[in-house]
Amino acid sequence: MKVRHLAGRFTRALYPGAPRSEDLAWVATILPPEVDAAFLRQPRHDQRHAIGVARDVEARLVGTADAGDPRWLAAALLHDIGKLDAHLGICGRVVATLAVAVGGRGLAQRWSGSRGFTRRIALYLRHPELGADRIRIAGGPEEAARWAAAHHDAAHYDAARWSALGIPERVVAALDAADND
Repeated sequence: MKVRHLAGRFTRALYPGAPRSEDLAWVATILPPEVDAAFLRQPRHDQRHAIGVARDVEARLVGTADAGDPRWLAAALLHDIGKLDAHLGICGRVVATLAVAVGGRGLAQRWSGSRGFTRRIALYLRHPELGADRIRIAGGPEEAARWAAAHHDAAHYDAARWSALGIPERVVAALDAADND
């Protein structure tokens, strides 16, 4: 990830305000009630980020056959839902991000069997797969679960892989750009 992107996410996370009520009402029109309840359990900064990503995806898909498709908006809204499992605050997430930058993604596997803070870092690093499970358990769209599981791999674009996931190429590009710009 880009340092500028991460610094921006960190700065925006410090703002304690809730998302706008009209944005939360919009989310409720996209997500089934059980999934919306999970969305609302996220910290406010994660809710605001997800809403921003979804609004950006919505704008990027205007004029395409995929415009307004709730599957893609749900994918944007739920892509980081697995972070709930780690119970890390903003500073803990910074430590996790730095740990993976130094130790690599293999930390998630090595630390998954540990206890305490290192286990929580492992859970944070495994948020894509954990998020996909959360979405499926709550009855969310399968495409949203697939995107949650794969969204950190978008930088390693493989047309055959995305095709197998059932996510159109332009949607992958929109979801990835909205999350990482």
